[in-house]
Amino acid sequence: GTEETSTVEGDTYRSTSHSHPYEEEGGDDDDKPQFDALTNAEMNGGKTEYRRVQVPAHRFTPLKAHWMDIYEPLVKHMKLQVRMNLKTKSVELRTSEHTDQVSALQKGSDFVKAFLMGFEVQDAIALIRLDDLYVDTFEVKDVKPLHGDHLSRAIGRIAGKAGKTKFAIENATRTRIVLADSKIHMLGSFSNIKIARDAICDLILGSPPGKVYTKLRTIASRLKERF
Repeated sequence: GTEETSTVEGDTYRSTSHSHPYEEEGGDDDDKPQFDALTNAEMNGGKTEYRRVQVPAHRFTPLKAHWMDIYEPLVKHMKLQVRMNLKTKSVELRTSEHTDQVSALQKGSDFVKAFLMGFEVQDAIALIRLDDLYVDTFEVKDVKPLHGDHLSRAIGRIAGKAGKTKFAIENATRTRIVLADSKIHMLGSFSNIKIARDAICDLILGSPPGKVYTKLRTIASRLKERF
C-alpha cells in the first residue's frame, strides 16, 4: 500500500511542479509584508560610532600635505564625519545619519591607518573601493633575529639598489610594500600578500635576489594565466 501512495504522491507532486497553481492566481507574494532595507543608523540602534587613529610624529607633515585627498573620499564617498584633533594628535572619524554603508567606518579607519603607515593615498584608497584588500605587517626580527649591520644588510636586500627589488616584488605579486625601518607593511589581496611575504622572508634569510627574481617570475606568469 505504501508504494502506491508514494507513487500517487509523486505524480501529484510532479503535476503541481509543472502547472504552478500560485502563478496563475496572481501569486502568494501579495500577502507577504514588504520591509525596506535597514539603514546603517537603524542597524546601530541610532547610535553614532567613533574611531580614533593616532598619527605618528613623522607622518604629520605628509598628512597635512595630503589632507584634502584623504578628507574628500571619506566625506563624499563614505559619508563619514572627519576631523584632525591637534590636542590628541589623532584623526577622528564618526558615522552620521547620511552614512549608508555598514562597513564605512571600518574601511575609513583602515584607509587612514594605511596612509599613516606610509602607503601613497592612491594605493590606500583601494581599501575603500575594493572589498578583499588587507594590510599585513611584520618585522625583520620575526623572521630572523638580526642585529646591527646584519639587520641593515637584510633591509638593503629587500629594497635592492634604488628600490629595484622592492618594485620587482610589488609588480610580480600585485601588492604595495612599505619598508619602515625594520618593519614591513604590505597591502594587497590575501593570496598576493602571502607570495610577497614568502619572497621577502627568503631575502631576509639570505637568499640572493637573483634566486628570488626567478621564483617570482614563475609565480607572475602563473598569476597572469589565472586572470
